[in-house]
Amino acid sequence: MSIVRTVVRGCGAYLPERVLTNHDLARMIDTSDQWIRERTGITERHIAAEGELTSDMGVAAAQRALADAGMNASDIDLIVLATSTPDQTFPATAVTIQAELGITHGAAFDIQAVCSGFVFALSTADNYLKGGQFKRALVIGSEAFSRILDWKDRSTCVLFGDGAGALVVEVQETAGAALDRGILATCLRSDGRYRDKLYVDGGPSSTGTVGCVRMDGPEVFRHAVTKISEVIDATLKQAGYRPSEVDWFVPHQANKRILDGAARKLGLDPDRIVITVDKHANTSSASIPLALSTACEDGRIKEGDLVLLEAMGGGFTWGALLVRW
Repeated sequence: MSIVRTVVRGCGAYLPERVLTNHDLARMIDTSDQWIRERTGITERHIAAEGELTSDMGVAAAQRALADAGMNASDIDLIVLATSTPDQTFPATAVTIQAELGITHGAAFDIQAVCSGFVFALSTADNYLKGGQFKRALVIGSEAFSRILDWKDRSTCVLFGDGAGALVVEVQETAGAALDRGILATCLRSDGRYRDKLYVDGGPSSTGTVGCVRMDGPEVFRHAVTKISEVIDATLKQAGYRPSEVDWFVPHQANKRILDGAARKLGLDPDRIVITVDKHANTSSASIPLALSTACEDGRIKEGDLVLLEAMGGGFTWGALLVRW
């Protein structure tokens, strides 16, 4: 019995040229390379250049994903952009990317779920494609988090970086076999009771300002491992797989201690975890597609591999997605 699935056709990424190391930060604030590495696993991050926008990075990642897929921009009829750092309050940054790519048909819009944004965006595109409304989509995560950091707050400014990643996905009719490519299961969650644990202290309707990132680190860490483990377990059960059958675990790159804790709780092989937080830091919604691109480029992720994505972000929002690459 044939079924329709959303299949990954291409992957691309972009990182700004400027690299900010822990040693650089130690000259700016009261911190050290050792302090940051021991608590987060981060050694450096990329910072967008002056005048370099979220849309600019998103366009660059999208172009590379299209090239990897062997497609033209005109083949795309849906753009879903995950971002918490849009170019403007409105219009959606996705329409700027659409225009820059020369696409004049279909639809483009933003999704705001903070660090979980890419999983939410990919799940959204999956439903639109399977529902028959669109045929091919660019799903992008792009962030300029350096623009909303308080560079005097060492508890937050050492954690984040800028960048973008993108996937090209299309709907295909498959045989319905276990090894068919495509998205197999998704699971999305949120709980607004915890919105004050990780947030930005500004906004159009509250302060009329952009604001800066604020975080209750211990509380975020306390909830992260449990919530991540729960949603991964639900996603695997939905698709009928065990953790041992996952070829690659590609988590949101927030903190290496959180990644290690979740992997231990689920019994995932540490050698099967794609980790880029050391070089990219936390790029919010861009972190998963950046990690995917890294693992595809170096040959780790190959066609047919079972790949598990997960993320948790402010809100709290969290989610997981299982895909046969």
